[in-house]
Amino acid sequence: MKTTFISAPSRGHAYHGWLDTHHTFSFANYYDPNRIHFGALRVVNDDIVTGGEGFGTHPHDNMEIISIPLYGDLEHKDSMGHTQVIRSGEVQVMSAGTGITHSEYNSNENSPVNFFQIWVFPNKKNVKPRYDQRGFDFVQTNNKLVQIVGPKDDPSNTALWIHQDAWFNIGTFDKGVETEYQIKKKGNGVFAMVVEGEFTIGGQKLRHRDGLGIWDTDSVKITADTDNARILLIDVPMVF
Repeated sequence: MKTTFISAPSRGHAYHGWLDTHHTFSFANYYDPNRIHFGALRVVNDDIVTGGEGFGTHPHDNMEIISIPLYGDLEHKDSMGHTQVIRSGEVQVMSAGTGITHSEYNSNENSPVNFFQIWVFPNKKNVKPRYDQRGFDFVQTNNKLVQIVGPKDDPSNTALWIHQDAWFNIGTFDKGVETEYQIKKKGNGVFAMVVEGEFTIGGQKLRHRDGLGIWDTDSVKITADTDNARILLIDVPMVF
């Protein structure tokens, strides 16, 4: 088993007044040649947007984009005609494909919104752009991983889908609970991001917003070290 550890304090950071953002991988003005991507996983941004502010209309193409609100309400508008509000417990996916434009704003004037924006390289280019959104029970479900994203062609996938052999799982665990995650496809690795609390994975201690990339293994044992410990697992091809 091989691993790469990214501590929360070592992430790229930018503060723009309306936006407080941390970048696990190189993004915008943050560049680290050793942190460009983890396999097909290109971006994990941890964004906090103040009330009433947000990202104006901007373009994307040939990228699978996943947004996961942690608290607050995120309003989305795009060139496909969608206007949606995404809340904690919900997940949004977009296949940018041949090209889309969209905006993201905090729909509340008096409270911030915190969300993960995650980019995954697709396995098909220039597809028709698409949008989907769904609520999941991972906020209330304890001691179990909940799949929130999977590949389009996986017959067992009942979650949102993207154009990549990638699986996203999130779970909240009580202290001392151990779970074993089976990597879904040969040649894939898994990137673990601690959302809340603390975990131990393969002898590595992980705290709030720490990340650990793991590959060259078939499974990973994960132990929660605190109550209400929440973790996000992103299972992606290492070669794509």
